[in-house]
Amino acid sequence: MVERRKSIPVNVGGVVIGGAAPIAVQTMTKTDTRDVKATLRQIHELKEAGCEIVRPAVPDHEAAEALKEIVKGSPLPVIADIHYDHTLALMAIQAGVHCLRLNPGNIPDRDKVIKVVTAAKERQIPFRIGVNAGSLPEEVHKSLREQHQINRDDREQTADRMVEVALGHCKILEDLDYGPGFIKVSLKSTDVWTNIMANRKFAAARAYPIHLGVTESGPVEAGSIRSAVGMGILLSEGIGDTIRVSLATSDPREEVRVAHEILKTLAFRNETATLVACPTCGRLEYDMVPTVKAVEAHIARLKVPVTVAVMGCVVNGPAEARHADIGVTGGRGKGVIFKKGKLYKTVAQEELLAVLLAEIDAIAIEHAPAPAPLPS
Repeated sequence: MVERRKSIPVNVGGVVIGGAAPIAVQTMTKTDTRDVKATLRQIHELKEAGCEIVRPAVPDHEAAEALKEIVKGSPLPVIADIHYDHTLALMAIQAGVHCLRLNPGNIPDRDKVIKVVTAAKERQIPFRIGVNAGSLPEEVHKSLREQHQINRDDREQTADRMVEVALGHCKILEDLDYGPGFIKVSLKSTDVWTNIMANRKFAAARAYPIHLGVTESGPVEAGSIRSAVGMGILLSEGIGDTIRVSLATSDPREEVRVAHEILKTLAFRNETATLVACPTCGRLEYDMVPTVKAVEAHIARLKVPVTVAVMGCVVNGPAEARHADIGVTGGRGKGVIFKKGKLYKTVAQEELLAVLLAEIDAIAIEHAPAPAPLPS
C-alpha cells in the first residue's frame, strides 16, 4: 500500500480532509446557483452517486443569497466558490457554508481580507486556496510569456510560479493567525506534467491538505484518461487528500463516478461494485458486449465492493477473473458461471444474464453491512 503524505487535517462540515482520513470525493454543481430547487436536486443526486462535498459557484449577490436555502437543504457539506469579491464571502459565511474557496491574495484591500478572515474565524470556516496555471496573477503571466519566448516547454518554471502564488496566499492567512487546520490548497493545470510538478513542490513546502484535480481536462472520455493519469501519479506517491474530476459534461455524477474509479483502482477506496471484462478476440463465441452493458448498468446502484467478471471464452476466462466474486463466460448455446475462478454452474445461453444478475444481487446482500442496532 502507498504511504500517504502527512498533512494537517481540516474539517469541512464533518468531512475530514487530510490526516488519516480517507481521500474524499467532491465536485461542483453545474446548475445556476440562483435556482435553489435545481441546485438542491443535483446535490441530492450527487450524494447518491457517492459525492462527499459539493461546491456551488457564487458569481453574484443573488447566488450568495441563495446559499442560505441551499446550505439548509443540502445533505452534503457546501463549499462556496468565490473570486475577488469579499462581500460574497461575507454573505456565504452568514449563509452557513462549510468552507470558502477563496484566494485572499485576489482581494487587494487588506482591511477587506481581515473582515473575511475574522468572520470565518468566528464560525471556524476553513479556506481552500486554489491556484490554476491558466489564471495566475497578471505579473506572473507576463513573466511566463517572456520565459516561453525562450522555452515554451519549460513546465517547471510554471509549476514554480504556481507554488509561489499558493504560498503567498497561504501567508496572508498565516499572518492573520488562521493557518494550520483551516487551510487546504489546490494547484491545477490542464497540462498533466505541470500539474504533477506543482503539487510535488507544494507537498514538500507545506503540510496543508492538497485537493487534486486536472483542470479543464476535457470531454468525458479524454478528460477521464487525463485525470486518471495526472491524479493517479500523485496519489501513487502519497500526495492528495481530496479529489475532483473536472469533465465537460452536463451531469456531474459522471465526475464522481470517475473519481471513485480512480481511487478504487489504486486501492484507496473500495465501496462500490467493480466490473472486469475481457477485451474480446477471435475466440469469442457469443455476443458479449450487451451482457457487459447490462451488468454495468445493474451494478452501478450497488454500494458494496462486489467484483463481477464478464469473459468471452472458456480458454482464459475463469483463470483471468479468478479474483472476481462471480463471473460468466459463454458460447455454443450455454453459459458458464464461476465463483472465485471455480465452476459454479452451467446454464442455457439465453438464461445466462438473468441468472448472473440474480447471483450478483445475492452476493451483494451477503456483503452488505449489518444494520445498526436499534436504541434500547
